Parts: sequence; C-alpha cells; structure tokens
Amino acid sequence: MVIAPEHPLVDTIVSADCRASVIAYAASVKNRSDLDRSAAKEKTGEFTGAYAINPVNGARVPIWIADYVLMGYGTGAIMAVPGGDERDFEFATKFNLPIIEVVSKDGKPQGKLEAAFAEYGIAVNSGVYDGKQSAEVKQLITAALEAKGLGKRRIAYKLRDWLFSRQRYWGEPIPIYFPVETDGDPRQGADFKVRYDQPMAVDDSELPLLLPELEDFKPGDDPSGPLARAVDWRFFQRDGKWFARETNTMPQWAGSCWYFLRFTDPHNDKEAFSKAAVERWMPVDLYVGGAEHAVLHLLYARFWHKVLFDEGLVMAPEPFVKLVHQGMILGEMEFAVESTEGGEPQKVSEADVEKTGGKFVLKRDPSIAVEARAHKMSKSRGNVINPDEVVKLHGADAMRIYEMFMGPLEQTKPWNTSGLIGMRRFLDKLYTLAMKPRVDTPVPDEQLRHIHRTIKKVTEDIDGLRFNTAVSALMVLVNELGSLAKMPAKALEPLAQLLAPFAPHLAEEVWEMLGHTE
Repeated sequence: MVIAPEHPLVDTIVSADCRASVIAYAASVKNRSDLDRSAAKEKTGEFTGAYAINPVNGARVPIWIADYVLMGYGTGAIMAVPGGDERDFEFATKFNLPIIEVVSKDGKPQGKLEAAFAEYGIAVNSGVYDGKQSAEVKQLITAALEAKGLGKRRIAYKLRDWLFSRQRYWGEPIPIYFPVETDGDPRQGADFKVRYDQPMAVDDSELPLLLPELEDFKPGDDPSGPLARAVDWRFFQRDGKWFARETNTMPQWAGSCWYFLRFTDPHNDKEAFSKAAVERWMPVDLYVGGAEHAVLHLLYARFWHKVLFDEGLVMAPEPFVKLVHQGMILGEMEFAVESTEGGEPQKVSEADVEKTGGKFVLKRDPSIAVEARAHKMSKSRGNVINPDEVVKLHGADAMRIYEMFMGPLEQTKPWNTSGLIGMRRFLDKLYTLAMKPRVDTPVPDEQLRHIHRTIKKVTEDIDGLRFNTAVSALMVLVNELGSLAKMPAKALEPLAQLLAPFAPHLAEEVWEMLGHTE
C-alpha cells in the first residue's frame, strides 16, 4: 500500500525505527508541485514500518509513502497492484517488493513479469475469482466489501481543482451574474453589495457574452479586475432589480481546451463548429507535446470534449488518438572530477577528457574517472543555447536538421556544438554535390536503386517520427551520389524533395537550380 507523504495518517502509523527517514523524505517532497511529482520518472519512497490488512484475504500489506501518490487525488492512498499498473511496477521493482500477477491476457499465469499488464484480461492468483474477467472481478470484490461493511464504492476523478478565474481584461468573460443590494444606481456611485453567494448563469439567448470596450485595461489595485471599471457593462437592471456581472475572466486554458475543434471550422461565424466539420476531421490523429501536457492541458481538454460528446455536439468520444512526448534538449555535456579534498567536483574541459571502455577519464591520467552530465538549460547555470546565435553562425537549416538528427524524438538529449558543426558540413557537402556539372542522362542503376531505397526509408521514418534515422539515410545517399563525376538532374530532384522537411532553405535553392519556379 502506498500513501501520500503528507497524508495525516503518516505521523500516526510510522514506526519508531522508520520515523527519521520518513520525516526526512516527507520534507524533501513538501515543496514539489503535483505536476513535478506526477511527471517524475524515477520512483522514490520510504517504508513506514506499518502494515495494513487486506480485507479480502487477510494478508499483511506493507505501507509505504511515495511522491507519486498525491493527497489531492482520491483519498491520498492506493492499494498498489504492481502486476497491473506501470507506476506501481516501477516502484515495486526499485524497492524489491513482491510483484503478484493478478490478471493475464489468457487466464494463464506468466510467471515472472517483465512489465505490468495494465489491460483488461482474466483473473489469476485471485482465489475464488480466478478465471473471471477482470472487469467483472472489480465489481464482485466491491460488492463483497460493501456487503460486509468493509468498504464502499466511490468514483475518483483525475481532474483536480482548477484555478479558472483571472483578474485581467483579456480573456473570455465568465457568463455568470449576481444579485446586487443597493438603494440607488451603482453605475452612478451608489453604495452596493454584490451577493456572490447567489450566482446565476447568463441565458443561452444572451450568449456569446462579449468584452466591453475599455481604454484602460491594465490591472489596478482593485481585486475585482479591470472589468469592474466598465460599470455600464458590469451592472444592469431586470424587473426593477440590479445585477452585477462576474468581472473575472477565463484563463488562456479555456481556449486551449477546444481550439482543435475550432480548427476544423475556423471561418464559421454562426457557431463554434459544425457537426459536419468535426465529424470529418476529428479526432486528432497525433498530438505532440511535453510530458506536462498529459497531466494538465490534455486532461482538461479531454474533460471538455467528453462534456461536448455527452451533449451530442461532437461525434468522437476521445479528442486525441495518439500522444507523443518530445524529449527535452539539455545544455552541453559538463565534465567534472571528484575533489581530492572532498569538496565540490572540479570542472574540466572536454578537450582534456577521453572515453575509454564506456566511461570518461582524464587524458593525462586515465586512472582518474570523469563524471559526464548534461543539465537542463537555465540562465543561472549559464548553459542556455541561444538559437539566434546558432542561426547567425551556422544557418537555420543546420540548426533545424541537427535537432532532428540528435536522437529519437522522445529522448532527452544534450546539445553538442560539434554535432551541429558536423551537420553544417553535411549541408555544405550536399550543396557541393548540387553544384557539380549536371547532365540529363539517366541515373546509373546502382545509384537509382539507392535513391528508391532512401525514398522508402525516409517516408517510413517521417511517418513513424523517426527523424534522426531519416536524416542518417540522407547522409548515406549523399555519400553514394558523391561518387558520380557528373550529376544527373533526375538524381538531384528526389534528393531535394527528401531534404525539404529538414533543411527547407537549401532544398528550395537546389530545386530552383534544377529549373523549377514553383
């Protein structure tokens, strides 16, 4: 069992032997955000020294605390199932905890698991529930616990509280208004009291609610925000009673929760989007974004989409088919050796380091190991790569194609200026190739076969987002074509087309050299 480090039970159940380490661990995660804790790949935790009793089979279950369990989600405690949950599996593997297989694809135990089986299947190692569908077993166990008074059914939503209001002018007005207690006209300065405890929704016939024109839209000292100054817009009368509109606006997140739907029908001035448009274009086939998107933006965008689906306004139950996380580009590799006096590691130049047997050592003394590590770019560390300077020195094409060549899209990887220079040399080599004397003769068979293999390879790699291997294939093709004394135009044309997604400026120049004007 795993509970959040800040769970109120921790202080009660922790044993004397484990108290110091548990307190230290809880303090270490206290100031980390939920996003940081959810996105962290390395699992950490501490054993509390306490045990719970499994109400189904009476087994003792060790209780741990871990940062991946959040107090704001559910009850702040989970019954870990390493055999069926990836995060639980990683946690159990790291701390050498038992991993019991409880669900298999075909109802046959697989023995030692290499990974969690997180899909629906057939229950195994589950006593009287063996052989039943796992979805059914969930319902049966829940019903049994409720019947014995040992538990009750509860739905836990992954959506967390969302601070949705902003005290600024730019943003969608929130279509809510409140009664106002006043003896005069609040627009003319009469005293008033807004009854925020009695919110009312703007009628559908009055939508969309538009922002008023404001000469001064900058935030001021008033916590109500700039819209509070638009008194003719804020206050209105109905049936002799005064009302006040909400003066907070929605955050930029509001638009990002449904922009993909508007993209399907951007010129529609009658409605947000038509059913025909979303039926044609949705769902989104591929969404590329950082890992933080999965636990913030995409979670709320999916919620909005689910509401629209329930209302029959969109046809697809899910907004996104596939999500790919692009890896982070770190600063350049930094090298350091341990201080002989036990202080901070001493930085050394890359020129003084060599790689031997899979590890880095000092050139002058190979017995001294060198730690090589790349860090997240930050101004304080001084390892930020300025793209403007890179483009000025090496060109936009070189930077663009180097970033594609660095490694798999999903992989976090360090910047390497030497690698960038290498890609600039590749582009120079390709340009030299294009400047060779050109002939209209057919492409030799060997080179033609290589061109077609490269077309197939690059096409498949782009479809699979394997950009680094696509660039590698282009480099091999350029080497192959470099053996020709004169360059057939029919060899350069496909090369320019294949190059275009990675180095569009050079590709366009080569294309124009071949006589193409469009």
